[in-house]
Amino acid sequence: MSANYKLDAEMRDDTGKGASRRLRRAHKIPAVLYGAGRPAWSLTLPENQLMRNLQDEAFYAAIIDLSLEGKTQKVFLRDLQRHPAKPFVLHVDLQRVRDDVEMTVMLPLHYINEETAYGVKMEGGQVIRNTVDIEVTCLPGVLPEYIEVDLADLKLGESLHLSSIKLPEGVVSTELSHGEDHDQAIVSIISPKAEKIATDAPEEPETEDADGTEDEAE
Repeated sequence: MSANYKLDAEMRDDTGKGASRRLRRAHKIPAVLYGAGRPAWSLTLPENQLMRNLQDEAFYAAIIDLSLEGKTQKVFLRDLQRHPAKPFVLHVDLQRVRDDVEMTVMLPLHYINEETAYGVKMEGGQVIRNTVDIEVTCLPGVLPEYIEVDLADLKLGESLHLSSIKLPEGVVSTELSHGEDHDQAIVSIISPKAEKIATDAPEEPETEDADGTEDEAE
């Protein structure tokens, strides 16, 4: 289970870009709370508390205790909008959580035993990660912080697929629920030479028009 994260929120009436700028100058972050069949609420969050929580990877896939008007409710960080050039958050989307309703979440993958994997230590291979997180569906009460992937027995030329991951009870891969053809490879061990060949591959030649002449800029 995830650590116990908390956020203190206040209701807000003013919306729009101007109001959001005023809030950020006051070190508050505009947010919206929605879901669970209830109306959306416009909120503000304290900037220092939010930024402190965002430093922890587990916060992004955690059930959060949101304190609002003297009551606490369970929420989840659904979306986060950051400034494209400056280190601050522009807006936060929070989703209400119900204990009896499944939720779909992106969870980070924690790869272990990479350096001591058989294909690396004994065969001189190189680990290639194809993804760093996966989408899962589960009830809030069994939501893990992350999914662990053990590479200890992985050999050169082999891959681990979604179906190779041991998920906690009650947690299912959203992709695999769509069928076996969605069982994608998540990590492989390949020869460093193969990686170099792929990197050094020549670029595709310029295309030609149907009449055999090369495209020219107008």
